[in-house]
Amino acid sequence: MQIFARVVEMHSFSRAADSLSLPPSRVTRAVKELEAYLGVRLMQRTTRHISLTPDGTAYYDDCRRLLADLQAMESSFPGSAGRPRGRLRVDMTLSLARLVVLPCIKEFQACFPDVELTLTAADRTVELVQEGIDCVIRAGTPEDSPTLVAKRIGAFEWVTCASPEYLAEHGTPQTLEDLADHHAVGYLSSRTARSLEWNFVVEGESRGIKMREHLVVNDTDAYVTAGLQGLGIVRPGSYMVLDHLRSGRLRRVLADFSAPLVPLSVIYPRNRHLSPTVRAFVDWVATVVGAAEKEWRVDGFR
Repeated sequence: MQIFARVVEMHSFSRAADSLSLPPSRVTRAVKELEAYLGVRLMQRTTRHISLTPDGTAYYDDCRRLLADLQAMESSFPGSAGRPRGRLRVDMTLSLARLVVLPCIKEFQACFPDVELTLTAADRTVELVQEGIDCVIRAGTPEDSPTLVAKRIGAFEWVTCASPEYLAEHGTPQTLEDLADHHAVGYLSSRTARSLEWNFVVEGESRGIKMREHLVVNDTDAYVTAGLQGLGIVRPGSYMVLDHLRSGRLRRVLADFSAPLVPLSVIYPRNRHLSPTVRAFVDWVATVVGAAEKEWRVDGFR
């Protein structure tokens, strides 16, 4: 079951063999023996692609649950079984990884040396079970799900800002109505395939504004870079632009017009027993984000 699950998660027999330190022939034979034992075909194989059959999909879902329960059961006993160990796959946005998590990752490795961490950076909806991802960190209010758990670990605020060069050429907006005379860099949402609307709180109510956009990007680092280059007003998360605000490369505008705080949550599959490895990462990243959140306030920049 462990070998089969690893092949599914790695989308490759050879990569699964490498990750398990087994000969590729052993991995191939194990899956064939499993199919023979069950009397069903679990995978469709070609030279370049592996896909699950309907039976394989159902079996993989049960494998993940049973293996997680087994690991949790073992962790209830003293000794090495209860320590976080093994492979852990985590996904988050590139900006959060680069600015918040990676600068502290040595601390996690020092505390949990037996964990093999794979960190992928994407700003899209991922299928945790199907893609073999143990947990993701996402911004925004998570949707209710019977199969997923969302734990809030922090929050940030949107910061409307622009480069000094842009403001010198186009002027500084003083009211939300002034935004009609400006243009913005758009950010393309992976969920809607449309650029995001800007929402402000006016007299206790949310007000959405759609900006004119001459450039639209779908990467947070590219978004901030476009703002630094004077290509338009941008509205990134506070943690993305603090250094640029301090250096003066970006200037905050419309500071009196706030927006609701944006929650950050770590999301993982709902199991009866959360594995020690996932639990260790969830607790650790909550501490890291909680400490960093104290520095994300931008009230002093006006």
